[in-house]
Amino acid sequence: MDWVESKEAIGKVDELLASIGLVHGKRQTLSGTWSGGERRHKPAGMAGRPAGRKLEVVRAPGWERYPWLQHGFSSRAGGVSDVYGPGSLNLGWTKDDPKKVAENRRRFVPAVAGTRAARLVTLRQTHTGLVRVIEADDSPLETAEGKAVLRGDAVMTEVPGMLLGVQVADCVPVLVADPKRKAVAAFHAGWRGTLKRIVERGIGRMRLRYGSRPEDLVAVVGPSIGACCYSVGEEVKHEFESQFAYWKELFSEVYDSDPVKEKYPLLFLTARAPGHSNIGPQIHLDLWEANRRQLLDAGLSEKKVTVIGECTACTRVKSGALKYFSHRGESGFAGRMIAAIGVAE
Repeated sequence: MDWVESKEAIGKVDELLASIGLVHGKRQTLSGTWSGGERRHKPAGMAGRPAGRKLEVVRAPGWERYPWLQHGFSSRAGGVSDVYGPGSLNLGWTKDDPKKVAENRRRFVPAVAGTRAARLVTLRQTHTGLVRVIEADDSPLETAEGKAVLRGDAVMTEVPGMLLGVQVADCVPVLVADPKRKAVAAFHAGWRGTLKRIVERGIGRMRLRYGSRPEDLVAVVGPSIGACCYSVGEEVKHEFESQFAYWKELFSEVYDSDPVKEKYPLLFLTARAPGHSNIGPQIHLDLWEANRRQLLDAGLSEKKVTVIGECTACTRVKSGALKYFSHRGESGFAGRMIAAIGVAE
């Protein structure tokens, strides 16, 4: 294998990659990260730049029929942050200026609640199955800076004036409302939370706490990473196989069509044993369907469950800019959206 280490052989490979627009060791990702190098700032005009776009709240179709119900999913535009691109509506306490995050939240709340007063309540999310119930006399719910105090990944209330929020940047936000008893719940369901059946558990908690009947509930599965972009490892597949009878319906195999690999397969041979190479189909997981099935298994009517169906990793607006933040799509350097729901005062 001496030829692999020779400058001449490496030069020929580089020439081959350059002929199709690739540069050895310089693959750029959506976040502005270059493989083999340090993170760089995005140049003006790069996809994902939200400057000049207004704050947009995505809502569940048909929920406007409930005048007491406040809800919405944020996108990445319409804020004052610049660490993730000029004019970003980052709502998470990430590597951002806390004052700008606070201002972004100040803008987001009235965009959801309108002219009615609302207090945003969030959680310190840890990918668990822990469900929190917010009562009228609960205190404190946040620090002086506005950061969450309670740990958990699901939150519910019947208290007017509370706007419950879960933070996401690929994980699935699920909002549930009981129009009969005017109670609401918000769920943060990544693959770990989905595996722990956090949505099913939460519906059960609503039945116990508020007397909610599943047939009365309405739910929406919000923008999150879709099966189109969410590849996972065999270990995740095995975890779901052990928990859900319908696990096969949640997974698909996706082949990466790479013209270089197809034309020059010998360049990509590995010394790994068969079955252990990273060459081959990717396993993709459909978290939208997984959480929709949990809602149905919890007793909700299929016609009362809405899936927004927008992937945070690849959905773009007309200008071509990314519509949402995506932890996977932006190599871990991403802001946070909030999915919020509340009972109006």
